[in-house]
Amino acid sequence: MALHGHSLIGFSQGSNSNGTFSGMNPVTGAELPELFYTASAEDVDRAAMLAKKAFETYSTTSGSVRAAFLRAIANELEAVRPLIAERVPLETGLPEGRANGELGRTIGQLRMFADLVEEGSWVDARLETAQPDRAPVPKPDLRSMHISLGPVAVFGASNFPLAFSVAGGDTASALAAGCPVVCVAHYAHPGVSELAGQAILRAIKACNLPEGVFSLLQGTGQEVGAPLVAHPAIKAVGFTGSRLGGLALSKIAAARKEPIPVFAEMSSINPVILLEGALSERSESLAAGLTGSVGLGVGQFCTNPGLVLLPEGDAAEAFMTQFSTQMDSASGGVALHAGIAAAYATSIEAKHQHGSVETLVAASPTKGAEVAPSVFRTTAAALLQDEALAAETFGPSTTLITYADTDELVALIASLEGQLSGTIQYAASDLPLNDSVVSALRNRVGRLLLNGFPTGVEVCAAMIHGGPFPATTDGRSTSVGTLAIHRFTRPFCYQSFVSDALPAELKDGNPLGIWRLVDGKRTQA
Repeated sequence: MALHGHSLIGFSQGSNSNGTFSGMNPVTGAELPELFYTASAEDVDRAAMLAKKAFETYSTTSGSVRAAFLRAIANELEAVRPLIAERVPLETGLPEGRANGELGRTIGQLRMFADLVEEGSWVDARLETAQPDRAPVPKPDLRSMHISLGPVAVFGASNFPLAFSVAGGDTASALAAGCPVVCVAHYAHPGVSELAGQAILRAIKACNLPEGVFSLLQGTGQEVGAPLVAHPAIKAVGFTGSRLGGLALSKIAAARKEPIPVFAEMSSINPVILLEGALSERSESLAAGLTGSVGLGVGQFCTNPGLVLLPEGDAAEAFMTQFSTQMDSASGGVALHAGIAAAYATSIEAKHQHGSVETLVAASPTKGAEVAPSVFRTTAAALLQDEALAAETFGPSTTLITYADTDELVALIASLEGQLSGTIQYAASDLPLNDSVVSALRNRVGRLLLNGFPTGVEVCAAMIHGGPFPATTDGRSTSVGTLAIHRFTRPFCYQSFVSDALPAELKDGNPLGIWRLVDGKRTQA
């Protein structure tokens, strides 16, 4: 299957009039041979308008139709697994095993959303029976459910070329909700994006769905993404990436004549607290586990722990020695692209130069896109004086923070920005857990772990991959798990409608057999 490099505008190709670019192999630093064509303003407009037209019919499709479509995408991706597994390492430096694993996750979440919409109860149908004789005011018949929001702009992520990209969770949840998708491919992996986009288009045709249910735009966020978010046909945005990029898109969305929501996952340092008992009982295993978590994916996961909080004392000093030794001997790797490597170098150099920070492990000078582990230490008092010490360093690095007592620990947690996750490592001697510490963490994170490490996000109904700002632009949302579908829906109410005019989810007799809330009681009747 040849890559043609054009944007996929519905069932047609985009123009070749707006300049070209190539993918880069971050391992060798060499340009890849294929040319890709940056989408033109006309391409952006056509993709958005096709999505708007497709929404009229796609939003009314049944759960079974959408489920068949999502499973068809999964099958098409599986069919080109060898091509994707070959292309991912070329554009990202990630090993083929990671490509296959991430593709499996991508396929799995498509099928998860297929199961969700096929069963149908996700719409949260609510029915209130009319009481025409109620005094002093009659009660009308009221029925509500979640409906599709409209066309969604999705941005491919740099650190997950499949699971958070063209056919990833944002696209899967938007399509499951009945929303057409216009996706902006990440410029660092345009070939992988095209392969995934072609798979989605084949599924659209196989399922006889309208043109415009999906389009793929090639180019950068500045050139292509910004005008797409500003387009009046787009009704929501899904984004995973830098804080700078997420806030820029949010600003554009807020300034529109009709502002729209931007669901952006941006930055997180995922603090890990090591309590005294845990340090005393299993310091060595904690050091090994933390080393693996900090360096997983060359530190380029949004859940890598960038801050470790320890109580002052001999146990903390011993742990820091063990951990630093392991990190010093750990291998680094190649960043996903040169921009990440450059930003990492700038960030660790700023910490090297900070007067309140001690360098325990110094990253070796980078060659090309290579990055190496680094470890720093400072105190809670210093961090409370300078919040920049808690800034995210995207790469295999973490900062160890010692605190004097529980009050200082709580104050430090409260001073942190919103995070995707927080972790407490404890032993039996640390129980019961301090309510103030747990409460402080709960108010700052979207997921709280006990005796684990934050890397590794299970894709399932209960997962929350979100958190207070700036972990996400909307702390009420998640980009992983079945609750992600509600980012792209809105609640809608029918009043005094005849049953025949209602959607199947709200009809008398419950023809779909879904769970509904009827007069305040959950039932399948």
